[in-house]
Amino acid sequence: MSVQAYILVQTEVGKAADVTGAISALPGVTLAEDVTGPYDVIVRVEGTSMDELGALVVSQIQTVDGITRTLTCPIVRI
Repeated sequence: MSVQAYILVQTEVGKAADVTGAISALPGVTLAEDVTGPYDVIVRVEGTSMDELGALVVSQIQTVDGITRTLTCPIVRI
């Protein structure tokens, strides 16, 4: 069973497209799209555990040039 989450990303002005392209290439990322509103990019990720997702966010996604803030929203099955 996999663990999935949405990552809401804020970027520096004018960097959303570059950030989306860089994040799209990361393993574990299933979707990355530019959006409007308080966040600039929405990313869907998948992994085998919450620890794996945490490592993906902290060591790979948050290190992409142009990102100023992320918010991770794990998907729950109710």
